[in-house]
Amino acid sequence: MATPQTDYPSACNAAEILILNDTILGDVWHGIAFALLEADVHLRCNPESLARLPNHPGISSHPHFSTHIHPADSKADYSTEHLSNIISVTTASSVDEAIKFINSHGSHHTDVIVTESSENASKFMKGVDSAGAFWNASSRFADGFRYGFGTEVGISTGKTHARGPVGLEGLVIYKYLLRSKAKGGHIVGEFGSGADKKRFKHGQLNASGLPF
Repeated sequence: MATPQTDYPSACNAAEILILNDTILGDVWHGIAFALLEADVHLRCNPESLARLPNHPGISSHPHFSTHIHPADSKADYSTEHLSNIISVTTASSVDEAIKFINSHGSHHTDVIVTESSENASKFMKGVDSAGAFWNASSRFADGFRYGFGTEVGISTGKTHARGPVGLEGLVIYKYLLRSKAKGGHIVGEFGSGADKKRFKHGQLNASGLPF
């Protein structure tokens, strides 16, 4: 397993909570935990994820085993932005349970699902109440520059008027100045769908559903 990207665990670049599906606790979780320990990350684990770690020889013999693995505080660790090499770990038996946990404990900033199931991914993307929802992509893409907004000047987890990474265009308010150069000016009635009407530039979008 590749080493986690831990070169800048602060601000919008830090992952705070890892939710594991119950079905991967016996195998995949060991590889994830080992990679995190190798990257000097402290794990704050719920009882289910914590119980599986001493059973794996590669983890129990790891130099960081006694110093980096701790039981999670059920209140503090799942509502705190650690902004450091600390990650809180919990488990869920279904994507619905994970969504409920995220919406109750998350920051509403960016959440990621790693799955081969398009059905679970679709449910997750639509269900999490966050500014960004990613499928099999790094949460580090949650940046105004990568979204194409230019230099990021802020981040909003609210629902008005801007949500997510905010560039200059999303931060400012607007005043629209309109001037007609036609001899008699323009009126709204000149635009429409008839043969003698001026056409608007927008077009029909034929979409049968959401992209996720």
